[in-house]
Amino acid sequence: MTATFFLVRHAAHDNLGSFLAGRMSGIGLGPAGQEQAARVAQRLVREKIDDVYTSPQERTRQTATAITTACGLDPPQINNALDEVDFGSWTGRSFVDLNHDEQWQRWNALRGLERAPGGEHMLDVQHRVVALIQSLAGNRRGRRIVLVSHGDVIKAAVTYVLCSPLDACARLDVAPGSITVLIVGDWGAKIAALNEVIS
Repeated sequence: MTATFFLVRHAAHDNLGSFLAGRMSGIGLGPAGQEQAARVAQRLVREKIDDVYTSPQERTRQTATAITTACGLDPPQINNALDEVDFGSWTGRSFVDLNHDEQWQRWNALRGLERAPGGEHMLDVQHRVVALIQSLAGNRRGRRIVLVSHGDVIKAAVTYVLCSPLDACARLDVAPGSITVLIVGDWGAKIAALNEVIS
């Protein structure tokens, strides 16, 4: 028996790409993001989802709620293992500013070695998300589970399944509102779909 995981990156907030939102409070979905979340939800209706878990961030909870509503499920369950990377003192800074920061440049090139200043190491991110997937797979064989999270968290799970170094995160694209599918069984795990974007 296997468990199927649909790793959904939250829909886009209005200022996506302008600053590093991280774990800032009050970053929710605007009208365009809500429409994107609704499209993702409609795409997942045909997958016969059993459970939905979400990061505690507002934008992920809104995306997850769109999914549970469309699928006729109980409200999403918040799980901190799906939370955004703790970017420490980088949180809230503009990407224009960050692109001139040498430590930011090193972090993007060497995800397996660098740590966000005052924040989290990508190895810690990978450990928490993979531990959650393994726990849910062991307890819910045959279930179809949505995990609503963030781009770097999903990339950390994907590199683990691919046995790739975390430095390979820069080579992966996980777009807002995209779906990545993992199938997990006693034999291990495989990626059934990567970065499916719902238009």
